[in-house]
Amino acid sequence: MTRNKTTTAATRTAHQATHQATGARLDPAALPVRPGEDPWTAEEVMELQSELTAEAAELRAEIHTAEEAVSGLMRDSGDGAGDDQVDAGTKNISREHELSLAANARDMLAQTERALLRLAGPQFGLCESCGKAIGKARVQAFPRATLCVECKQKQERR
Repeated sequence: MTRNKTTTAATRTAHQATHQATGARLDPAALPVRPGEDPWTAEEVMELQSELTAEAAELRAEIHTAEEAVSGLMRDSGDGAGDDQVDAGTKNISREHELSLAANARDMLAQTERALLRLAGPQFGLCESCGKAIGKARVQAFPRATLCVECKQKQERR
């Protein structure tokens, strides 16, 4: 018996209802893929989950480091006695740089945590715009992807 590699809306809806009713983990082979792609395996899903979990831990550590650096810079900037304009400007640039790094890491962490939630639920692998499969290769390359290539290209053109 050959497996149809595209998931229809009716199949997805039934699958989601079953998942919600039972609270069971999704069957990796039932996850949506694009035509021509092999079905997901349990090992691939576990690898993706491990990768995202490790990335989330790294981002939390990065945020903590950046927040400590900002805290130190804020303490140092309180005593500006003897600083010339260049010193004050350098401190401001350093502080803004650390704040920017922390904000970027927070955004990435939010995306990573969202990807982990999607991975555990019925929306994993589905484009948030059109509802079609994002594509296994795209998700493996960019696990935080929420849009298929076509919808992402449309979004970027706007």
